[in-house]
Parts: sequence; structure tokens; C-alpha cells
Amino acid sequence: MASTLLLVLVFVFDLIAFGLAVAAEQRRATATINRDAEYNYCVYESDVATGLGVGSFFFLLASQLLIMFASRCLCCGRALRPGKPRSWAIVLFITCWVTFFIAEVCLLAASVRNAYHTKYRTYLAQHPPSCEVLRKGVFGAGAAFIVFTGIVSELFYVSYSKADEGSIPPRMDGGIRMNAFR
Repeated sequence: MASTLLLVLVFVFDLIAFGLAVAAEQRRATATINRDAEYNYCVYESDVATGLGVGSFFFLLASQLLIMFASRCLCCGRALRPGKPRSWAIVLFITCWVTFFIAEVCLLAASVRNAYHTKYRTYLAQHPPSCEVLRKGVFGAGAAFIVFTGIVSELFYVSYSKADEGSIPPRMDGGIRMNAFR
């Protein structure tokens, strides 16, 4: 039987990670060009989105680690009973890791890119400097994959729990025994 407490805890972690990613998308850095007496330069707003993205990264990581420790990462521990729940557990395990990897890459890349600020200055006669900022939607893509990861990881844990219930019946073969005669 799947642990309800674990499922609720993972849901809460995924919900917090999603909220932080959406907040990071709303608060990503913007830049303006300021003019000095001789130079043009970029002025960036605060880096709140970077911290929110990193926080989302770690909450999603904690959620994934909880599920994997509870299920013994599918590869450690005793064997699962054959059947549909085991097949679904294997498919959902692979899908869970793929969506988790994509979400983490989106969050990490967006956080790093959001923290990057150009330090170019140009003379007034030259072209204005390129004030590079994070593209819109990168944190949003991470948030979408957080939702996918949350759904798939909880389905994985439920199917894993169904396949883990009970024990595997012992094999009764009629082979030749290798013990001494009495």
C-alpha cells in the first residue's frame, strides 16, 4: 500500500517548486540602457528570479529524492511481482526521470542565465550596448515539467507499491536435487 503521508509530502514539495518557478518567471530580470556623460551602459533590476529558480530546483530535487528513497530507486531491494503494476512502474520510472531531468535543466539554465549581466559600455556615438536578459518562458517551461514530474512520480510510486505488495510465490520445479541420499 502506498504511503499517503509520502504522497502528500511529495505533492506539497512539487507545489512549492511549481509556485517558485512561476514566481521566477514573473520576476525575471529586465534591463534598461542608461546614458552617462560619455557612455551608454546597462542597468539591471534585482536578481530575485535567480533565487526563486534555485529554490524551485532544490524543492523538486527533494521531491524526487523522497520518491526514489521510498521506492529504493526501483533497482535495489527485492524483486517486484510480475504483472501490470510492475510494467507500469518501469515505464513511469523512466518517464519520471526524463521529465525530472528536463525540469531541472530548465530551472538551472534559467537561473544561471538570469544572473548573467553584461558589463559593456559604449560611447554615445556608437550603437547602444546589448543588454542581454533571459528569454521569456524558460522558467515557465521548467514549471510545466515540474507538473509533469509530480504527476508521473506519484503514479510511479503508486504502481510500484502495488507491484511490491505480497511476496513472489516460490518456484516449484521437479528438478534433480543435489543433496545426499538417506
